[in-house]
Amino acid sequence: MRLALLLPLLLITTSAAAQTTAERERATHARAIAAGYKALTLCSVQFNAGRTAAQAQALEFVGIYPDYQDDVRALDAVVDADAHTVSVAFDDALPPRIAAWRPNLGCAQLPVGAGVDAIATLPRFDTATPDLDDRPWPLGERDATASPRGDAAALETAVAAAFDMPNYGEGHATTGVLVLQDGRIVAERYRDGFGPHTAQRTWSVAKSLAGALVGAAQAAGEFDPSQPAPVPEWQAPGDPRAAITVDQLLRMSSGLHSDTAGNRTDALYFGGVTVAESATGWPLAHPPGTQFRYANNDSVLAVHALRSATGDEARTLSRPFTDLFWPLGMTRTVAETDWRGGFVLSSQVWSTARDLARFGLLLQQGGVFEGRHLLPDGWVRAATTPSGPQPEGDLGYGATLWLMQRAPGVPADTFAAMGNRGQYVIVVPSRGVVLVRRGEDPTGKRFDPATFTAAVLAGLEAETPPR
Repeated sequence: MRLALLLPLLLITTSAAAQTTAERERATHARAIAAGYKALTLCSVQFNAGRTAAQAQALEFVGIYPDYQDDVRALDAVVDADAHTVSVAFDDALPPRIAAWRPNLGCAQLPVGAGVDAIATLPRFDTATPDLDDRPWPLGERDATASPRGDAAALETAVAAAFDMPNYGEGHATTGVLVLQDGRIVAERYRDGFGPHTAQRTWSVAKSLAGALVGAAQAAGEFDPSQPAPVPEWQAPGDPRAAITVDQLLRMSSGLHSDTAGNRTDALYFGGVTVAESATGWPLAHPPGTQFRYANNDSVLAVHALRSATGDEARTLSRPFTDLFWPLGMTRTVAETDWRGGFVLSSQVWSTARDLARFGLLLQQGGVFEGRHLLPDGWVRAATTPSGPQPEGDLGYGATLWLMQRAPGVPADTFAAMGNRGQYVIVVPSRGVVLVRRGEDPTGKRFDPATFTAAVLAGLEAETPPR
């Protein structure tokens, strides 16, 4: 009888203890992610961009994901400038989270629980970046600027209004604006602490770079995006995911499930988990090609498939640079990997406004740059043509590029690469115009790219008033 009375109490106590343990584990894991966020971001800010910890604290660490904001602010970071590492302690029982920088490949995050000895295992691509600055623009930096056709004063007003003014939305934080007209820079302005050669994280603009990398491999005859993606983890007989094509991955129509709406992959971005571990295990939620679902996983899976098809790790690590960045003169662009060498080409690219303008010029010119066909004939047209399911709202989607044909006030052929915290590369082929806007917009403070584009185009198309 006494045992019967004690059993419910024992069950309640055990359940409460288990709940407390689970809560502690969740809190520890959240701090581990926050520590990884701080270590990786600060590593990239300092060693990719050459900016200081104080500058990062004032801008990059403000208005981030609310679930990590307090921990990121409170946790202390230790920077080792000689070793090119940043470590952030988060728990007494585990080593600090560590991010380590390498030439070209930028910062990689070690997995939770790894110590400094694991740094030696990180993949490297130490080939010297070509020095092209003395070459003429766009491959180099010489003669990059020109006077605009149109009303220069109106253009300057439109550009100036992008900096912390309400014209294009409240509360945003613009760090740079660049305007190309007929291939030359006709307007360029930066926030204090930034400049033409200051790299920032591209966030999801990296997805468009991933699409172009796939296109470059297709142009070389090495990869066919219309075929099923050769993801090694999907090749077991009977696995229905083996039918997903690379093109469906690029168009966000893989049909795969994930635990968020698709644009939060925290374990991969900040948790030290690899692409192969984090992106390949999700099941189908819809038949491939039938449902649009914006997903980081789709982009990293497309590049993961290219890695598998390449079959050569040295070639895989060099490919973004030798096949895309350096032929465009993007010599200040860094593509970061996970700790096992998988490119996180859904977000983890650091690039300058001028380098992104070069990429926009490649797209504006239909995949041709300085006479070289870096992308297949018709690739840009296909990538900017909606195919299959589409997102709701004013924007359509092609293959890693957003389509602004329904956006008010802009030409119907306008398309863009877009990223979190206000990264935009906007291309208007019919006007011979490319716009780059860089930002560190806090969560919920969205910059309005359509209104900005319309204002810039109005300045470029207006007649210069008589003096």
